[in-house]
Amino acid sequence: MYKNYNIDGNKEMIAFGVMNILGSFSSCYLTTGPFSRSAVNYNAGCKTALSNVVMAVAVAVTLLFLTPLFFYTPLVVLSSIIITAMLGLVDYEAAIHLWRLDKFDFFVCLSAYFGVVFGTIEIGLILSVGISVMRLVLFVGRPKIYVMGNIQNTEIYRNIEHYPQATTLSCLLILHIDGPIYFANSSYLRDRIGRWIDDEEEKLRTSGETSLQYIVLDMSAVGNIDTSGISMLEELNKILGRRELKLVVANPGVEVMKKLSKSNFIESIGKERIYLTVAEAVAACNFMLHTAKSDSPVPEFNNV
Repeated sequence: MYKNYNIDGNKEMIAFGVMNILGSFSSCYLTTGPFSRSAVNYNAGCKTALSNVVMAVAVAVTLLFLTPLFFYTPLVVLSSIIITAMLGLVDYEAAIHLWRLDKFDFFVCLSAYFGVVFGTIEIGLILSVGISVMRLVLFVGRPKIYVMGNIQNTEIYRNIEHYPQATTLSCLLILHIDGPIYFANSSYLRDRIGRWIDDEEEKLRTSGETSLQYIVLDMSAVGNIDTSGISMLEELNKILGRRELKLVVANPGVEVMKKLSKSNFIESIGKERIYLTVAEAVAACNFMLHTAKSDSPVPEFNNV
């Protein structure tokens, strides 16, 4: 970090593995790269990896010939050397920055710190990595879904909570799925979309406006989808069909389109309900509503 080195973690692990394999033939202790030794190395002014060779030779000479001289050295003296070296590597400003930027990252940082200080490096790693993985699982399992509205005089659609000036359209509900669709979140997404639809229909019913006709799913942030996710979309399409609603998909990615095509989802929903952008999907839905209006009495498509 201080020298801006680019370290390849895979090569480092391979080096540790090779050292341990070779050392096992001569009954050596397990080899690793402890944080404390790295700190002592850095504060001693070492510049290259050759310092490890010099240190190994010095340790060998010490163990073979100089051990009696250090027999009566108090352990507190040895520990003070390590503590002094480590204090210089504690970055308080980085911890304060984490606190201001992301409280959860600060909590992960503290768990790793206290795990190493009061336990071992392994405990610190297990705590920090475990909490980070748990956070990732929660994010994947509970992706955000929000309603999108149109920025006036543009073809841009954004979250109406972040852009209060954005307008929504009656007869049409645009939902943005912010994350991949996997088996871990497919049920949650189906239920969450259903609640959004129920809330929108209740709001339209209360205000006396036209009923809901189309549900547009903006899948621009859906980087991938598995078979459970595709099954969820098929089930959602059937549920909406029974409620006389039509499902429209906007801006699916390349990988998502490949899987939707192979699963025959596109054929089941109809190619005319797949669009490149949300603006195109809204324009097509608007056109179909006005076309149907000329044949049968359909309420006007108004801004709310």
